[in-house]
Order: sequence, then structure tokens, then C-alpha cells
Amino acid sequence: MVETIDGEAVDALGDEILDWRFKAVPASAHGSTVREYARSRRPLEEFGTPLMTLDAGALDHNLRLMAGWTRAAGVRLAPHGKTTMAPQLWRRQLDAGAWAVTVANLPQLRVARAFGVRRVLLANALLDPAGLAWLAAELERCPDFTFLSWVDSVRAVELMNEALRHCHAQRQVDVCVELGAPGGRTGVRDADEAVAVAEAVRKSPVLRLVGTAGYEGAVAHDASPEGLDAVAAYLRTLADVHARLPHETGEPIVTAGGSAFFDQVVEALGGLDAHVVLRSGAYLVHDDGFYRDISPFARGSGDTGDTGDTGGGSGGEGSRLRSAMHGWARVISCPEPGLALLDAGKRDLPFDEGLPEPQLVRGAGPEPLAGARVTALNDQHTFLEGARVEAGDVVRFGLSHPCTAFDKWTLIPVVDDAGAARPVVVDLVRTWF
Repeated sequence: MVETIDGEAVDALGDEILDWRFKAVPASAHGSTVREYARSRRPLEEFGTPLMTLDAGALDHNLRLMAGWTRAAGVRLAPHGKTTMAPQLWRRQLDAGAWAVTVANLPQLRVARAFGVRRVLLANALLDPAGLAWLAAELERCPDFTFLSWVDSVRAVELMNEALRHCHAQRQVDVCVELGAPGGRTGVRDADEAVAVAEAVRKSPVLRLVGTAGYEGAVAHDASPEGLDAVAAYLRTLADVHARLPHETGEPIVTAGGSAFFDQVVEALGGLDAHVVLRSGAYLVHDDGFYRDISPFARGSGDTGDTGDTGGGSGGEGSRLRSAMHGWARVISCPEPGLALLDAGKRDLPFDEGLPEPQLVRGAGPEPLAGARVTALNDQHTFLEGARVEAGDVVRFGLSHPCTAFDKWTLIPVVDDAGAARPVVVDLVRTWF
């Protein structure tokens, strides 16, 4: 049986030596390997601030919930690796049944291949001649490596043809025609254009048309009736385009699905003569902001009757995703009544989809934060208003948008329970951005 990821390469991350390169790692841990430190189960309070952590129980719950949901829905899952860029977490997703890993660009693709990910979707066009030459060599070197990417113009096909023929590519590169939307991101804008691109691919000796791709998350940013209607209309168009294209494989795919509207993707595309591939990436970590409110599980439309989770029944907490990421920051100044400044900022915590939410003071619970809110982040400071805190207090924050959280950290502690009075570090996750 061929491995879906190189387990030895992932395990070797445990041999990395802890030192000053990893922010918040305590000096007392320097010289230890990641594996040694994780096995020692040290209290989180030994770590400095600012800090971001992952919750082991929430990660496990979310992993099982989504694996069960996709299994019951009869679709494949190729989680977007750009969310975490953490091969340790990719392996868990693949071991739980994920069909592939999705990436967004060539550097991310190289990370995936460095860790032996066997099937990779590049949710983008790859037109860089040097990158295509590297890809051709990688496909020739590894016969069990499966790759596919997007094209959205005849010109893109021409550029890929030129680069792949110049480097004497031995294997065809699989591509999907990508559908976009007016005013949106990449992708053809109508069915006729899609057909023209597909015909260009069919004439290419170095490319093979294997499916149709899209991203419904680009057409709506909330779960309002208008937003859901826009997503549904886009997915109907994607289904129509897929039906018109002359795919060159007996098992074409149609792929869409971020972490906000994957229920609608299955509803709209599930009846096509194709394998439906979801690319949801944020589900594993989830959040206390954007995805908390917009996820199909939160909207009550994610229940298929088989979640794979034993934590609760339909509609209960067991059938909802849980936020697995938290920020921690220390009060360093209380310069005015009702205002506290903390030592975390934009370099440490995500802020593009909502500011951090104060949840509790370590050792004091949530009571001192009743009515408190974050009003701003500077590069290295958090402005917290309305909290009953003093210098030295450590505050735990709920965070929004995992896709802009992980890139700020090269090593992230995993704790047994972020809500415990004294969380214990049980693992350390390495990222590669």
C-alpha cells in the first residue's frame, strides 16, 4: 500500500531542537527536542506571551466530525493545506480519510512534496516555466505522485504547453477548467469560454482535462438569504459548465467547497456524473469568529445523520465544530481607567476577519472580562477596554480566521484542554510558510 504522506518525514519533525528561533518557547526548553518536550507534558504557563495554542480535544472532534460528514455525503475531501501548512495536521487529515491535500501556490506544493504527499491539488494556475519544469521532473521521478491544477484561458494553456514541451515533460499534467464569477477572482466567466479552454486542453499533447473547478466562497461572505442564493446560483452554473465539458477521463471530478458553504456544494453537484471533491480547509481548526457563524454545522444544515462523532446527537454540541485555536497575551500596562494594553498584536494574532475576543483571565476565569472587548490591534499591542485586569494578568482570546493565524507561528503548542485551570502541553506543531 502506497503511503498518502511520508510518515518518517513527519515523525522527524519531533527531532528538531528547541531554541530561540521559536517565539514563546521557554528558555528552560532550549536544547530539548520537540518530542522530548511534548512527552514531558509541561504546563502551558511556562511559555511566554504572546502565544497561540491549539486544543487537542477540539482538533480531534473536528477531524472526526468532518470525516464522518463527508463519508455520509459520499464526497471526497481534499482539505486546503494553506490553512495550517502543518504536515503533522495534514497526516491526521489523510489518515482520517482525506483523498488529497490542496495547496495554493508553488512554494506550498514544494512543502507538500517534501513531506511526500502523494496526491496534491493546486487550486490555482501554474504558469511559471521554472515551476512547470520542476513539476515535470517530480512527476517523472515519482510515478505514484498525482497532481492537478486549474486553467482559465486559452493563453494559460498555451503557456503550459510551451513550458512543458520545452522541458520534455514525460507525463501529461492533469488540469481542471476553472469557473469564476463576474467581479470575482480567477476563472472563466461563462460556459462558452469554458468550452473554448477545454478544447485547447484536448488538443494539447502535454495536458489532460480531468474535471471542473470553482470556489463558491468568492461570491458570498455571509449566510444571509441573499448570500446563500448567490452561492446556489453560482453552483448551478458550475454544474452546467461541468456537463458541457469533454473531460478526458472516465472518472472526472468537480471540485469546490470552502469551509462556509460545503453543504450547498454537495446539494448542487452531488448528482453529476463526477466525483465531488471538497477543498474545505478551516474546518479542522475552526474559530471563534467568521466560521463559527457561517459554517453549515452552525447553520443547522450540516447534519447528514452520520457525523462520525460520539459527542452528541443531531443539532447538539457534538454536531458542531469547536474552535481549536486560542491566543494568549499578558497585560503590560493599564494607563487609563478601563483601558489595558497587552503584549500581542498583528504580528501574533489574526485580525482580518474580526478582532480577538477576550474569553478569560488565566487563573481567574471569565468574570473579569464580562463586557470587555478588543478595540484595536497595533503591530505588537492589543487594546482591551472594559476589563477588570491588572499588569501581569494573562488573557485568553478567541480568534477568528485560522488562515491568517498559523502563518504568524513556526511552532504552535497543542494543549490538552485550553479551558483547564492549568493546561498542559501535549504536542508542538511545526508550520512551513
